[in-house]
Amino acid sequence: MKKHVRLLLLTCAVFLLLSYSQTASAIREKNREYYETRGEIVWEVPTKSKIIALTFDDGPDPGYTPQIAALLKKYEAKSTFFVVGSRVSQYPEVVRSLAQDQHEIANHTYSHPDIRRLSPEQLREEVEKTQEAIHSATGIRPALFRPPGGYYSESIVHTAKQSGFLVIMWSWHQDTRDWADPGVKKIVDKVLNNARNGDIVLFHDYGGNRKQTVQALEQILPELKKRGYSFVTVSELMKHSGRLKQVDRAD
Repeated sequence: MKKHVRLLLLTCAVFLLLSYSQTASAIREKNREYYETRGEIVWEVPTKSKIIALTFDDGPDPGYTPQIAALLKKYEAKSTFFVVGSRVSQYPEVVRSLAQDQHEIANHTYSHPDIRRLSPEQLREEVEKTQEAIHSATGIRPALFRPPGGYYSESIVHTAKQSGFLVIMWSWHQDTRDWADPGVKKIVDKVLNNARNGDIVLFHDYGGNRKQTVQALEQILPELKKRGYSFVTVSELMKHSGRLKQVDRAD
């Protein structure tokens, strides 16, 4: 009888151990290391070259986006704008101007929804509508996608890949949180105190009053340039590292 009890306990222990191992494995599969190793999500591109990618989400905005573009031009900076399709449809001339200035245009969904609540079909519709809006304005069909809120999952990554996109996030140490209006100094300090080769920096050119973003850039751009940094698009950053040969598709 005791042998049977011991065998039963041993069997239960093995079962629990296997279940824990499977659960731990599932958790590991969803973390940054898992997706970075597979090349399915990019947070940054470590390189020996002094290059950095500035990115702007949620636009275009007819007021702030041109101000940001003017500053970028002043410091010979090229950036990546993750645009919202509905706003592209509303302000196509702003996006067209960015593309003409050789900034990179990337997909950030059509309505900026809570992406966690979307089915794969709904997400596909969001990005495809944005592609059409961008193509109509610029003739370009981007291959980079940034999910709103930075949320990602197996389903989101799989849907993005099926639609021909590479998912781009941002360096965790370069989230300026400018959308929360933390103050110009905090935005400036966040970028300058943490600047590293191959960083992808997160800003916003829409979503409220973006004066702090513009004022922060007035300090960030000249200082980083003084330090020897060049400002490139995300695609250029990746091409430079050899991780991506072709990312933009134009008709």
